[in-house]
Amino acid sequence: MRVVVLGGTRFIGRRIVADLVSRGDEVLVVHRGESEPADLAPARHLHIDRAAFPTVAAEVTAFAPDVVIDAYAMSRSDVDSVLPHLPETQLILLSSMDVYQAFHHVLLGDGEGEPVPVPETGRLREARYIYQSGGVRPDDYEKLDVEPSYLERGATVLRLPMVYGEHDHQRREEFILRRVRAGRRRIPIGAGTWLWTRAYVGDVSAAVLACLANPAVQGEVLNIGEPAIRSVRGWVGGILAAADHDAELVTVPDPTLPEDMWTTKRIDQHVLIDCGKAVRLLNPPLGAPARGPGQDLPLGASARGWHPDPAAGLARSVAWHLAHPPADASDDFTADDAALAAA
Repeated sequence: MRVVVLGGTRFIGRRIVADLVSRGDEVLVVHRGESEPADLAPARHLHIDRAAFPTVAAEVTAFAPDVVIDAYAMSRSDVDSVLPHLPETQLILLSSMDVYQAFHHVLLGDGEGEPVPVPETGRLREARYIYQSGGVRPDDYEKLDVEPSYLERGATVLRLPMVYGEHDHQRREEFILRRVRAGRRRIPIGAGTWLWTRAYVGDVSAAVLACLANPAVQGEVLNIGEPAIRSVRGWVGGILAAADHDAELVTVPDPTLPEDMWTTKRIDQHVLIDCGKAVRLLNPPLGAPARGPGQDLPLGASARGWHPDPAAGLARSVAWHLAHPPADASDDFTADDAALAAA
């Protein structure tokens, strides 16, 4: 297949590009050119800011893509500058589970307000621009401004959970791995009962690839994540096991927890998304031929479906992050010692 990826050099997009290239697809990565590591999978690159996309739209159309994957649409302006200029072809948009009201309850810290797991038809956030002035996202970030226009074009919208894995710039496992690297044998932790849907980056990429040339997902919204989720404490245990590190998890009062252990505090609103629809639509029926109705699937298209393997994914992620520690990793455990002393 011929695939255009908008954004594809950092984390999730980078993995999608690598998996496409490895199976023989021809890939054009359209991005600003601010991040292009030497070890990126070999693909054609087109450097342009999204706001200037109309100036290269003819070049993208001439590439004749079978599918366009937008991995970096963050705001209404991101959509307005690109979507009207994309060719008529299959579209896939990466969105987020932060569109759900349940997620907003976590940010507000106002207790449980939504039932879980949340299906694609679940209640969406009423408030907009929830990260404004927080420094976490651009002030105009809003996936609720991004999804509608893509859906009107018949795109497949994938709502992603917390994603971890190789090249994760947020380093989701670092709150435990920095303690592993320091040889800490006692780790302060809160109740750790929070349930938060996660996904390994390779499994997210597999979901994207399972959408290619799949008519069942056209115009659909799909929650993507691990079908079964352990609590945060269970996930911490999994990280320690993958790192082969024996440590005692010492439960301490929430007020004494080190700041980077905040996800282990008591959080009343769980953020579980129901991924059953994705499981149904991304997996071919048993015994189905590896062909489309009456025709061969395009080069690279897969009938293997989507089968997340959280244990394997976490093991690969932990190994990679231990081998690639952040340059600015903190070795200050004063807060840990104080919390443990008060336990």
